[in-house]
Amino acid sequence: MKADALNPRELFGGTVHYEIPVFQRPYVWTEEDQWAPLWADVRRVAEDVVRAADDDEAAERAGGHFLGAVVFKAKSAIAGDVTRHSVIDGQQRTTTLQILLDAVNAAVSARGHEDEAEALEELILNKANRFAGKPERFKLWPARSDRAAFEYAMSDDHGVWAGDDHLIVEAHQFFRGEVHDWLAGVVPEGEIEVGDEKARVRALADVMQTRLFLVAINLTAQDDDQVIFETLNDRGTPLLKADLVKNWVFQVGEQVHADVETWPERFWVDFDDAWWREEISQGRHNRSRIDIFLQYWLTMRTRDEVVTEQVFREFTNYARPRMPDAAAAEKLLGELRRDANTFRGFGQQSTDSVGGRFYRRVVEALELASTTPVLLWMLSENHAIPSDQVSKALAALESWVVRRTLLRRTMKDVNRFMVAILSTLDDVAPEKVGDIVEAYLAIQNSDARSWPTDADVVAVLPQVKLYGNVRQARLRVVLEALEKQLRSGLHEDITLPADLQVEHVMPQGWRAYWDSNPKLSLEAAAERDRLVNTIGNLTLVTSGLNGTLSNRPWTDEETAALVKATGDLKGVGKRSLVSKFSLLALSKDIVENHPRAWTETDIAGRSEQLARALCQVWPGPPSLSPKAP
Repeated sequence: MKADALNPRELFGGTVHYEIPVFQRPYVWTEEDQWAPLWADVRRVAEDVVRAADDDEAAERAGGHFLGAVVFKAKSAIAGDVTRHSVIDGQQRTTTLQILLDAVNAAVSARGHEDEAEALEELILNKANRFAGKPERFKLWPARSDRAAFEYAMSDDHGVWAGDDHLIVEAHQFFRGEVHDWLAGVVPEGEIEVGDEKARVRALADVMQTRLFLVAINLTAQDDDQVIFETLNDRGTPLLKADLVKNWVFQVGEQVHADVETWPERFWVDFDDAWWREEISQGRHNRSRIDIFLQYWLTMRTRDEVVTEQVFREFTNYARPRMPDAAAAEKLLGELRRDANTFRGFGQQSTDSVGGRFYRRVVEALELASTTPVLLWMLSENHAIPSDQVSKALAALESWVVRRTLLRRTMKDVNRFMVAILSTLDDVAPEKVGDIVEAYLAIQNSDARSWPTDADVVAVLPQVKLYGNVRQARLRVVLEALEKQLRSGLHEDITLPADLQVEHVMPQGWRAYWDSNPKLSLEAAAERDRLVNTIGNLTLVTSGLNGTLSNRPWTDEETAALVKATGDLKGVGKRSLVSKFSLLALSKDIVENHPRAWTETDIAGRSEQLARALCQVWPGPPSLSPKAP
């Protein structure tokens, strides 16, 4: 068995033919989980190469992208034939790499860059005449169920695909479209075109040939490929980015003659415990807490986006010039250790504290972990920001997040925006940090970054379908905050149960018992369907009460007439149940002021009332726009 890190030129150069055995599963990768992240990584490396231009040192730092591992086994050689390999593991990534290579080749060729297209085609096809029309003309031959779609996708003259929907065809279309747009200079809002087309083509061709890497494990005839396959997929322990960082740090410590014997206990010992190494959800993937922390810490420190695959490289680039001697190395590790303690303490802070409240609402409930570098910067012992300025900064950022979330504004630019916020804090005095963050948020005017005003909230929020578009955990955080806002000094100071559920006052299934006589027109019914999911029709109840309320009519009289029930709930309407079992201010106003009916007009009025209350919970940008009338 031999393992090497190979790029596509090394893997597919020459007359080679990789065959995926018939027993392997069909192609299953998708746009959301694999294609889009892969293209984002390829594009990132290509743009780094473009920016490096003629700077060899910068080009070296641009690095590449690691795709994972593939295991193959060489077949017996026959004179004049292709060099055949059977793909034992990694067939999904190998197939995707070939699709991407062909899509790039097609887009580059279509735009007239023949030299680069020719170089890429050498990695896709075996051009000898003796292979024409045969499977051996391709560098890769997929499993049986994927072959027709693969031949179609990799053909120069596509025509119209006549088969059923197929992920290989869709993958090729996705990659070709993304590559074409990028080469043509089409960039998302808020981004800047990098280089000219010729530079982008050269860079992308370079990346596709030499800057993507696979660990290729080549088995010999003596290796049991089934045992190796099971070991790789079932029994392996993954090597974390933090493990690579640790090894590098201690090597540097020895080079600068530090007392590395004391370093594990002083700086690293608990990074190896179960809490730090446990994998938690981050977006579409699960990653260890220590790797997530290092990514956010580097983002905070470098004022730049750090992607998962580049954590080790970015750490070495950042730390190397800051560890010239033992004293400097220990200073940096001490700062890292203190920030790690802060990170670990996020979830243990009281929700009454500004940091704990921000973490619980924004990072956990609203699932906007990309704000973590800013939160870490604010709470870092290394920065010693006064508490009033921390409160001001985090309150402003929380308001920005909540308002944009509820008004359904795009959040796609958040990663870059957090980096921009951090960049504004360079050389800012600690006692002015909150003022600077609030002012920076307030001056944003692009669609991707603006901070909605009170007037925006009051005008737009009552019209927004929240339930069904905003996750219930997020709605619960908003409704809990509104509950606290609505409680006056005369209310009891209560702690809300953690398992309250979002309830529709007028039920989504209103057609069962809430339809009028005569029944609503189609237009009126559609409008009611919209209104029942707006904020004015939502409250919080316990899970037990939620199940009991269901589609029950509003009044006792209607319930007695329409609903067959026995026992204590016979003839008890929704209003009476809420009045009896709910202590929340959110619900009390509804039941006390609407004894006979709960209507569309009531929902609209309450939506505006809650929108105004929300503006008090999360104040908007200061003094830059008129308040809501």
